[in-house]
Parts: sequence; C-alpha cells; structure tokens
Amino acid sequence: MNREIELLAPGGDVDSIKAAIVAGADAIYCGLNKFNARNRARNINFGDLNGILRLAHSNNCKVFLTINIIIVSSEIPALINLLNKLINTSIDGVIIQDLGLFYLLSKYFKGFKIHASTQLTTHNEGQIKFLSKLNAARVNLSRELNIKEIKAITSVGHKNNVLTEVFVHGSYCISFSGICYLSSVLGGKSGNRGTCSQPCRDRYLTTPEGKNFPLNLKDNSAYFDLREISDAGVASIKIEGRIKKFDYVYTVVNCWKKQVHNFYDKGRLNHDNSDLYKVFNRDFSNSYLKGDIDKNMFIDNPRDNSIKHLSDINDYPTNEKMLKDQIELYEEKSEITANVKSKIKDLSIAKAPLRISVSGELYTPLKVSVKTPHTSFIVLSDMNLVNDNTYTPNLHGRNQKGYSDINRGNSDKFLNYNTLLKRFRAFNNTEYYIEHLELENLQSNLFISFSEITSIKKRILAILTGIKEIVDPIDVPFLKKQSKLEKQPVLYVLISSQKDLSICDKTAANIFFELPNCFKNECSEFIDLFKKNKRIMPWFPSVLIGENYTAAVELLQQVQPKLIVTNNTGIAYEAYKKGIPWIAGPYLNIVNSFSLLCIKENFNSYGAFISNEINDNQIKSIIRPENFNLYYSIYHPILLLTSRQCLLHQVTGCEKNRIDEECIHKCNKSSSITNLNKAPLFIEKKRGNYHCIYNNKNFLSTDIVNDLPGVFSGFFIDLRDIETETKIDIDKPGIIKIFENFINGNPDSESKLKQIIRFSTNSQYKKGI
Repeated sequence: MNREIELLAPGGDVDSIKAAIVAGADAIYCGLNKFNARNRARNINFGDLNGILRLAHSNNCKVFLTINIIIVSSEIPALINLLNKLINTSIDGVIIQDLGLFYLLSKYFKGFKIHASTQLTTHNEGQIKFLSKLNAARVNLSRELNIKEIKAITSVGHKNNVLTEVFVHGSYCISFSGICYLSSVLGGKSGNRGTCSQPCRDRYLTTPEGKNFPLNLKDNSAYFDLREISDAGVASIKIEGRIKKFDYVYTVVNCWKKQVHNFYDKGRLNHDNSDLYKVFNRDFSNSYLKGDIDKNMFIDNPRDNSIKHLSDINDYPTNEKMLKDQIELYEEKSEITANVKSKIKDLSIAKAPLRISVSGELYTPLKVSVKTPHTSFIVLSDMNLVNDNTYTPNLHGRNQKGYSDINRGNSDKFLNYNTLLKRFRAFNNTEYYIEHLELENLQSNLFISFSEITSIKKRILAILTGIKEIVDPIDVPFLKKQSKLEKQPVLYVLISSQKDLSICDKTAANIFFELPNCFKNECSEFIDLFKKNKRIMPWFPSVLIGENYTAAVELLQQVQPKLIVTNNTGIAYEAYKKGIPWIAGPYLNIVNSFSLLCIKENFNSYGAFISNEINDNQIKSIIRPENFNLYYSIYHPILLLTSRQCLLHQVTGCEKNRIDEECIHKCNKSSSITNLNKAPLFIEKKRGNYHCIYNNKNFLSTDIVNDLPGVFSGFFIDLRDIETETKIDIDKPGIIKIFENFINGNPDSESKLKQIIRFSTNSQYKKGI
C-alpha cells in the first residue's frame, strides 16, 4: 500500500481544533482574526496560535494557517508585521490566494511552506507550473474536477515538486471558487475577502420548475471514493467546515479517519456512512468527482437534512414511529455534543512553562540550562565571561578578549536578572512562557556582549520552535511611485461573436475576441479565425480544463498573437514560456502592487487589469511597476459566477438529467431567477461555455477616467451579447466612437454615455472591498 494520505481538518475555533485533534486529524487548517477566507468563523487570535501549535504538534498533527484572501495595498504593512511574527513560529505551512503574497513569501519570507488555496481555481497543468514557479509546495484543486482530471494534474504536480489536495467532504459551491462575485456585487461582501454571505443558498421567487432555492447544491462527500483518490496520487484529503461547530468536526473527522485506516490497514472501505448523516448535512453527492454532473446534485432546501434523511430511508408505517425516531436522533445529536465536549475539555492550548537556569564564572562560557515539561537542554556561549577590569580597548575599538566596546557605559552591561529577562522575553512569543529564571550560580559583575546573548537566544528559540535558524525582522522595501503616464490611454473592445468582426473595419480601437471555455473540437476554426483577422487578439477565459486547455496552448503556438489577455494563469505561464506578451485579466483578482511585481518579475507580464472589486481609493494606492501597463474595464456586464453545473435544471428544466459534451458545445439558452428583493439575476449558457450568472445592471464607471489621470494605459469596454436590463440606444460602432471621444477628453461624451447606456451601476467602484 502507498504512503497513507493526509487527513486535513477544519478548525474554525479553538474547540473545533481540539475536536479535530481528538478525532485523529493529521493536519488542521485554521485562520486568524484577519486575512482569512472565513470571517464568519470565530477563528483564533495570535495569542492562541502558539498554544495551538504546541497542542497539535504534541499529538502529531500539523497546523496550516489560512491567509487566503486578496489583500489591498493599505493592509500590506499589517501583513508584513504578521509574517514577521509567523516566520519564527513552528507553523507547518500557509494557505494563500493573493499573488502579491506569493511574491512577498518567495522573495522575502522564504521559510514558509506555501500552499495554494482553492480560491486560485486550479484545474489545469499550466496553473500547476505557474504555481510551482512561485514556490507553491501544495495546491488545492478545484472541486469541479473529476477523478481522471485530478489524476492527470497530480501527475504534472509530482513532476514539478507540487503536491495536490482535494476537498472530500462539506459544502459544494455552485461557482468555481475565486471567480464568484455574487456576494460581493449583491451585498458588498466579497468571497475573495472571506465575507461571502452565501446568496447562492438564499430563497428566490419560485421558478417555473417549482424550486425556491435554485442554486443550492447538496454537500460534497467522497466517502466511498478513497481508493480512486489515493490511486490518483493525491497527498491530502480536505474536509470543509470552518464555520461548523466542534461536534460536526469531530464526527466527520472521526468517520473519515476510520475510513482511511480501513483502507490503508485492511485494504477495504467501510460502506456505512450513516454517522455522517447525524450531523449537519444537505444530503450528499460525489457527482463532480465521478464526472456525472446531474440535476440530483441540487437540493431545494439549504438547511440541515438529517431529519429528512431519516424519513427517506425508513418507510414509516405510522407518524408515531417517525416521531419516535426523530426524537431519538435529536437525543443522539445531544449525546454527540456532550461526548465531544467531554473528550476535549482537558485539552489545553495554554503555553508550556520554561524553567531557565543561568550560570557561569569568570573566563568560562555562559551556561543556559532550559527545562520544558518534556525535555531539557543546555546552550553554551561561544565567548567566555569577563569582568569590567578586562576592558582595555585597543586602537581598533575592540578589547583584548575580542569584545566590542560599544556597550561601555550602558547600565545593562553586567549580566543580571532584568537584563537577561529582557533579552529572553522572545521566548514568551513561542509555544512556551518563562515560568522561572534563576541566576543563583552566575558569578556577579560579569559581562558578555549583547550580540553573544542574542546568539544564545536564537539557538534556544531554534530548539524550542524546531526551526533551523531564527529570522530577524524583515524590512520589505517601500515601492517607488512611478511618474504619471503622458500618453493618452487607449480604448480596447471585447467581443465574442464572429458577426461583430465587421467592427474592425469601422473603428481604430483594439479588438479582443473572447474564446469559450470549451473549444477543443473547434480549435482549428479558431486558429483560422485569428490568422485571417489580424486585428483581433485572443481573450482567454478563467476556466480551461483538460483537452480545452491543450487546445488553448495549441492556439497560442499556431497563432503567435502579438498580445493576449488571459484570466487563466495556466495560459499566462504558456505565454511567458513562448515569449508572447500577455495581460493579466480582470478575473485574476489583482488588487495590490506586489501582485503586479509578481507577474512582471516572474512571468514577464506586459500588463494587468486592476480588479473591479476595489474602489477608487484602493486603486489609487496601487503602484505601477516600471515599464508595465495597467488596464481597467469601464463598461461590462457584471459576471457573478461561473458554474460547471447546469443552472437551468432548477429554473426552466431540461429534457436531459445530466450534462454531456453536447450540452457544453451546443446548448445556447438563457433564463433568469429573481431574489426576494425583486432583483433579477440573468443566467446565460452560450455555446462552448459553462453556465454563468450576470447582474441585472451592467457596470459603467466614467469617474475613474477623470479620478485617476495618467495611471492607466488602456480602458476596456465589453460589448459581448450578454442579456441584462441595461440597454444601449445605439449600435456598437457608435458606442465605441463615443467611448473613444470620452477617454480622449471630449467634454460632452460623458453625459452622452450616461444618456445612451440606460440602467447601469458603478457601486463596486464606490464601495470597494
């Protein structure tokens, strides 16, 4: 049997962390009060972290810290301060999303093991190579992948020193993670900032199919698929649930730990998952993993399914019997909670005490004896102790014993209790605290240099934390503000229909043509399209899986475009390797200066879109790297989410129960759902694309052109045929001309745009994240 797979558990608060440890988790992922993607969880504070590390490590359990949000520029100083604290802890890895944080870790804070968050939407081999170049040791793969796709990507990961992990239990998201803006747009609570309010679980007006919760998926559970996951080479199986309570965490982790042991120790799987139904669930599905994406993945109720499941599996002859079983289930749930409470009550995250004894005599090394509850050790100074009479400085400022004389006259120069306690206080920032400091066997009026005491301190810290070398605080250099651009910004236009190619003959604007998610069967036709129409440049979507990614790489190779925009980091990597200039698209979620440095220095990026999630002040604080171009979309239909599932099943229905290749390549339908605030959301399924949902109003921000002159090299307008409530009272060449006049400074064009484009919004630009 191969090496046993890691079982990775959620820890949304201290009790959940304890429950995961007791249940046998091999590793736990948890977040601090800031910079993590589960703000609704109670989380932990930094003061608790070292005690948690001590408790976990004493139980052979690793701890990974989530810093998995996008980070705006104003937060960078606080982030660097946090990293300087974390670097000298025994944390086993950090889970991150932001490209700027990748840059900081790989350039300045090299001691961390980097895990790429599911928020990076990793689903193709190019993205693995992209993340490998950024020193990611592990990548969490998109939940939407099937086992064949997971195996192929994992194989590429192994060749690039990257391990993979997959979610095997807990909530499914209806959208690909990292590119869901539903909560951000509708309520100002961004999923990329850890504040998602889950509007996908909300009630909507009843659909024609009679559904009230048309976006609500069952929970993910691959409980019976461990063999296939292990055979795929996956390193870690991850349980979702940082907003779940400790009894849930214990029950699910305990079930999965037994399953792992059954498989690796006995070569067989447990086929009874009834305990998983005794805690919160929305029923279970493994359809993504099996590659069988059907309408049975949906459930028209977001609340706990435990009681309903009880009724489903029992054909009750009477209501009395059903009521009796329901009462017994509630009692069992209470017993589970009480049982877990009993198991974790004696676990403590208190720091462990240190007893330190300092001794030494004149002309001998200083001896520091350290005792913890589990071990003891001695550290000796490299230099001997001296007294004040030994100080006879030579001409080079050093005394006869080799000590610098810079500390002469300092009241702290002799070793005493206060001096040593001050120098050793860093021990209190570890998993330990100084309970007792004893100097009884230290001769009085002796001296040793502060640098030598610092060296002793670092060696003790290294032993206490298990770190090879203690790192001094790192100062990240301030970025130099670039001068404003003198050239006028250029207008770029996005289209996706060949019937719009005639626009090229009617405007001087630069035209990008969006490729679909799935075009493996039409790759040659798209290659011909770009070769015959030199005015258009490729725009790559966020999601390109399997053979569709291979087709996109082939298109790059054959067309050799002069410039591309890509929302997929796998394509960014391939463009970099092929020497093709590339722009990071708006769905790569770039919101800070270090993200720009990351893609410029590592992948020779030509430029980048600034995310439409941030506001004017957040944009102003971004510093453009030298010889780098910034872009911003000033008009577009607002994409709320992209899903591999069929969103029409629960809305208008479909004659097919599951998605197949024909659905992806041929289906061309649209519909809408309406929330209880009477705001419609527009569902769009275009040929070759996955299902998308768009906001009812398109985004239009003319303010940014006037607010931030000299910042952007270009502004984009999106004229794809996406149906929303926004209406334009002019043809596409006409609207392009007005936008061109506007960015060129025509004073009347702004008011014309607001008259012609009816029913739009710029709330994101005003609110930010």
